[in-house]
Order: sequence, then structure tokens, then C-alpha cells
Amino acid sequence: MNRLADIESATATDFILRQRRTVTIMCGIVGWIDWRRDLREERSTIAAMIRSMALRGPDAEGSWVSRHAFIGHRRLSIIDLEFGRQPMSTVAVDPFILSYAGEVYNFVELRQELARAGHEFRTRSDTEVVLRSFLEWGRESFVRLRGMYGFAIWDSGRDELWLVRDRFGIKPLYYLPTSSGVIFGSEPKAIFANPTVKPELDATGIAELFALSTAPTPGHGVYKGLYQVKPGEAIRVSRRGVESHNYWSLAATEHRDSLEDSVDHVRRLLEEIVEQQMVSDVPLGGLLSGGLDSSAIAAFAARTAQRRGEKLPTFSVDFPDGQAEFIPSAWQDSWDEPFALEVSRHVGTDHRTILVTPESALTHENAVLHSRDLPGWGELDTSLYFLFKQVRQHTTVALSGESADEVFGGYPFFHNRDALAYSGFPWLLDKSSPWTLFRAEVESAIRPADYVESRYREALEEVPTIEDENEIDKRMREVSYLALTRWLPAMLDRKDRMSMATGLEVRVPFCDHHLVDYVWNLPWRYKNEGGEGKSLLRRAVADLLPQSVLRRRKSGFPSNPNRQYLASLRQRTLELLSTPGAPVFELVDPAKVAELLEQGRPLPSPRASASPTAGMSYLLNLDSWLRQYNVDISYH
Repeated sequence: MNRLADIESATATDFILRQRRTVTIMCGIVGWIDWRRDLREERSTIAAMIRSMALRGPDAEGSWVSRHAFIGHRRLSIIDLEFGRQPMSTVAVDPFILSYAGEVYNFVELRQELARAGHEFRTRSDTEVVLRSFLEWGRESFVRLRGMYGFAIWDSGRDELWLVRDRFGIKPLYYLPTSSGVIFGSEPKAIFANPTVKPELDATGIAELFALSTAPTPGHGVYKGLYQVKPGEAIRVSRRGVESHNYWSLAATEHRDSLEDSVDHVRRLLEEIVEQQMVSDVPLGGLLSGGLDSSAIAAFAARTAQRRGEKLPTFSVDFPDGQAEFIPSAWQDSWDEPFALEVSRHVGTDHRTILVTPESALTHENAVLHSRDLPGWGELDTSLYFLFKQVRQHTTVALSGESADEVFGGYPFFHNRDALAYSGFPWLLDKSSPWTLFRAEVESAIRPADYVESRYREALEEVPTIEDENEIDKRMREVSYLALTRWLPAMLDRKDRMSMATGLEVRVPFCDHHLVDYVWNLPWRYKNEGGEGKSLLRRAVADLLPQSVLRRRKSGFPSNPNRQYLASLRQRTLELLSTPGAPVFELVDPAKVAELLEQGRPLPSPRASASPTAGMSYLLNLDSWLRQYNVDISYH
């Protein structure tokens, strides 16, 4: 493409170039393309759409509007507020306009390459690097980006919109095609702020919510007519319609490195990735549960901080009397806090434990629902939200160990023979899903079991293969693919929504595509040496962590074990059963709920790991969502 152009960033026409290493921003993007309307006359709708993203960007807002295109932005700025405003545009008769959210970690290298090609930069922001990359290389620029992002580029000369999302869907991006264009935003609420759109739930949306919350179908937006840009996808919207372009996907290649060389390569990659993701001019810390994954990231980050003469702050979550009331499970073998404290002492961090009380969990339920725009995972969400809210008081950016289990094969279902032999998503084996509470007529119309089977078969058909691969490696490649493309997006979406709602940017080093591309093609025996899950990762960080953590089994985010919290949820569920016209009972059979409560059995929840509170929390969340969002239900 190679279209050199001046860049205009809001009001910055004359400015002092700040000597900063990076610009850290967390944002919300919105937009509306309509070939039949004059959007210059839709000021109130435009204002409402921008305002809906206030939590993702409370510091500043901006918009660019022409006859048929509106591009908007909300910004949470850490530095360079004056000169990094968005939307960012080229100064031209037919400008390019960019609204961008996220981080591109290799922007310095890209900037240097673009400068050699003749580009002159007016800011130090990665936003300008993304825009100039598109000017130089067009859609080929997307594959050059390394990071987490969701952005929109409007090409006013061609009347084309590009919507682009990072390779793993770390940052969300939704769109809703209309008869005369498209409406898009970082979250569904941005789209529903447009009065031409009404929240509706049809049969497939109901199936996604009740049957596949932990294996969401890529691109499905749950609401009727709503889509997500898929991970690694670029969407082009023009007068001809909507076209999809995949710029990245997992590729199967034969792995030729020895085990020792593979361990060394993973170690080098992790060192490079963590150091790259620590580039920031704002307070940066780590989320430290005491598990292998977060501990490894904290250890690398602590070393980098120490070289800078700093001490890394780290944070964990705990509950009142949590250890005393803790009950081990396949998903949480041991209580986190003692391990988190041990790692902190071992690697030298400034550690704080965030205590989540029953009162704090209940207080933040509505904030969590507003952040999700959909029913979430109950108290797991509220606990995570409260943790992030407290962390934000001390730091602005936090490194997370998320996705190591998907990459290196750490979850229980990777090691359960029955789960591996199961003809469905392995983590759903023997799991009672919320759809088992359906009213008879709803189950008959939705056919959730058939829906899950169909989606599973679709996923298997996508898996790249290697000729003559042995049966074990073939099956483990399939399970790893399922984990990375179905399970992981649900985990990342939860983390993004809870963090962005509190003004905290969470970075996920294990989602770097260089690491994932490499590890995904390792033979299973490398990842599971001696039957020890994530053995390769353990070897790569063996010199950094205490032996207790290196030997520790997988332990997921803890459930709130507090009996007072359980009693509160039970009382509220009983009250819901006696509430006339409760919308959740258009779908759920109240008699089934009452029977389980009378028997003292937990209600089914969308979570893979069971807990006494999860099902009740989810049911209450569903009812609140249907009420607050005024969702129309149609499943026939």
C-alpha cells in the first residue's frame, strides 16, 4: 500500500515529542457505518454509544463523523494524554481513521522499520505505529503485530471498514451487520446504546449460554444477530457486505528440536516475552496465586524489576477462614495463599493479599453484570472483580499467568483417560450443565445435547494434522486445539471484562503467539514427561521457584468457601422461586430448582469446576440480566 501521510491525533498539530518508551492505554472503541443514513445528524446516538464505553476509558473521548461513517473512542490514559488522543487520522482529502484498544509490544521495532521506509512520527504511541503500518502494508500489516488488541480502521477513500482482533481474542470486539451497514464496539453495550438495536436471545444464543459457556463458539455473540470478530481475524465491511479474512491460525508442523533444546528455547522465549511486556511508564505488578504459572511470570518479572533497582508488587486473593473451610477438588488441589507467600519471599516481591468478604462479593454483583453484558460465572466473577478493584489502588498494569494450562497441557482433562476418550469437549465429561434445568418445552426446542455435539464436531474438523502422527500425539493435539480455541477465549473474556471495569490492564505473557506456535507442536511426551503435567514448563523455570511450587498440581481460581455467603445465596434463590413473573423461569423449570434445594444438592453451573455456590449464583445472575437488559426471548 505504502501511502505516506501526516497523522493527526485529536488537537495535536504542534507538540513536544515526549521521551517515553511506551504509551500504555486501555480503551473502548465504537462505531457505526450506514450507507443510507446521514450520521452527522445522529449526534445523540453517537454520544450514547461513546458514553457506554466510559468504564473502559474514563479519561477522554473522541469521535470522527462523516456522512456514512462514525468512529468513536473512549480512553483510559496512563501517559501522553494530550498527544495520543483518538480516533487518530491521516491528514488527507480521503483520510484513514483508527480507533484502537490494546497494546502492541513490538511497536518499537515496527516503528524503526517504518521510519526507514520514510514515515515521520508525530507521537511515541503504538497507536500511530498501527495506523502507519496499515498505510505501509495494508492488511498484510496485521500479521506483523505482536500483542493484544481490537481496532477499527475506516478507509474513507474506498468506503471500507476493517475490524481486527488479536490472535487469541485477549481484547474483545463485537459487530452487528445491518441491512445498510454495521454497528460495532468493544462490548455489546456499545451496540445496544444504538436505539436501532434491541437485545434478543434466540435458540442458538440460549444454547451458547446454558450449554457452552466454557466452550463458546468462535464468532458467536450470544445475542441474536451479534457477532464477535474471531481471534486472528480481520473483517472488511464495504457496500458489498461483510468479508472475513483470517490472518493467523494454529499450524501443524513437525517438531525437530530435542527435549533439552525445546526447554532452552521456551526459557528464552519466556524471558524475552515477560521483559517485553514489562515496558511501561506506569506502576506494574503481578497476579500471584502461588501456582506454577503465575509464579513463573512473577519470577521473571521480579528479576527484570530488580535489574532496574525496583521491587515487583504482587497480589493474591483469599477469603475469611478460607483455608479452614477449603475442600480439595480436581480443579483446586490445595489452598493458594501459603504458596503465594512462599513464592513472594523466594523471588523477592512486595506482596499483598486481597481479602474478599461475603459482603464485598454481594456488593459488586451489579457492577460485574454491567461489565459482562451477559450472565457470567457467579461469585468467581465477583471475587475476581473485587481483587482487580483492590489491585488497581496500587498498580495500573498487572502480569497474569493465564493460558499456561492451555499451552502446556496442565488442566485435569489433559490427564484424565475418560475425558480424553470422551466424544465431546473433554472438560464437560460428567458435568451437569445449566441446560438440565430447562423447562421441557425449552429443551425440546433447543436440543442442547445435539447443539453441543454439533459444535464439538465442527471444532475437530478445524484441527490441523501431521501425516503419520502417532495416536497419542494426534489426540493431544486435538485436545490442545480445543483448549486454545474454545476454552481459552472464555477465560480471557472474563479476565478482560473484570479488569477493564476497574481500570486495570492485565497482560498475559503466555498468550504470545511465538510461544504458542512453538509449544503447540511439541510432542506430548515433552509436555508430560514422566506423567507430570506441564513438565516442560517446570523444567524451564526449575532454577527460579521453590520445590513446593514446582511440584504443585494445578489449582484454579478459588471459589468462595464462606458459609455465610452460601447461606445468603440460598435465601435469595428461595426468594426468586417465590417471585411472580421472574423472567428466568421462562427458560428454567422452577420445580427442578426447588427439588435440588430441598435435597441439599448444588445447582448446575456453567463452570467446569463444581462448587456449592456456583449454580445459585448463576441462576440469580441470569434473572438479573434478563431484567436489567430487557432481553426478548424467542426460541421457536
